Amino acid sequence: MTRTGTTQAHLRRALRREVPSTVGLLADEHDFTAMRRYRSFVFDDHTTYLRQIEALLRSLATQGGHTTVTLFDPEEYAAYCAETAIDPDDPTSRSRFTAHLAATGAQVTYTGQPLSTLLPELIDTAVRHATWEYATTVLATAGDCATCGEDIGKAAFQRAARLLNRLLDAAGPGTHHLVCSVPAADDQLLAVLHAHGTPRAAAVDDTAAAEFTAVLAAGIALGAPGGLVLRTSNPGDRDRLHGWRLSGGTLAPLTEAEVFAAYCTDARTGEPLSPEPGVDHRAGFPLPPDPDDDWTTHH
Repeated sequence: MTRTGTTQAHLRRALRREVPSTVGLLADEHDFTAMRRYRSFVFDDHTTYLRQIEALLRSLATQGGHTTVTLFDPEEYAAYCAETAIDPDDPTSRSRFTAHLAATGAQVTYTGQPLSTLLPELIDTAVRHATWEYATTVLATAGDCATCGEDIGKAAFQRAARLLNRLLDAAGPGTHHLVCSVPAADDQLLAVLHAHGTPRAAAVDDTAAAEFTAVLAAGIALGAPGGLVLRTSNPGDRDRLHGWRLSGGTLAPLTEAEVFAAYCTDARTGEPLSPEPGVDHRAGFPLPPDPDDDWTTHH
């Protein structure tokens, strides 16, 4: 190769490192089987497909560029092809859909982690993304209060944020794990938040807090019978479990017996479960008064 050719090849490699890559991944057998109806999809079994995906990711990583992975949903793909009038049985169409997902869907950055680590992270991210979209849609379409004219979604989000802050302030020091569950249509919205409390404040991730607040706010706006549980851990102490019922736009503390029943009952069968060792089931504690609490009056 000439010196000019070598220089050009070097420049192309340098430029390649600045071009991001997105890989659409069929995470399970069901989705993989759905794609096999297209003749241009060349894989016969999911295991081989995953091995090739992992090899592709490693190859992209060696080129030094930024690579993200997103879930490839065959049903969404078919709908996208119908809406954009492109042939679904064409690799170019799959590439276009993956590019669309890169702009709109949930993604995980590939940093060399094995698929056994990447897949659960990707699925969790996709579920959180879908939950966020659903909750924010509920808030955006809640309309205005018939009594006071206030935007219900905005007011519910502000109220949920104050409830969360008061709860974390009252929870005190320790590592806190919060779960909020809200029934919505035919699904169950679920949000999880980790916080590290100190004697003065609780440190939380802003994105996770926003997602958690949106789900709690959706429950408030819908008037849904949701619930919230808090697990607090401190070194050398037994874990403490507390619970609240979402009712009337506020969090009403559960009794110790209700918290025990919630944790020690199989949600699917209703059968009792053995209590977890090293854990105390306690009543939810009352939250400090909210000076701006006028939700029940106006909504």
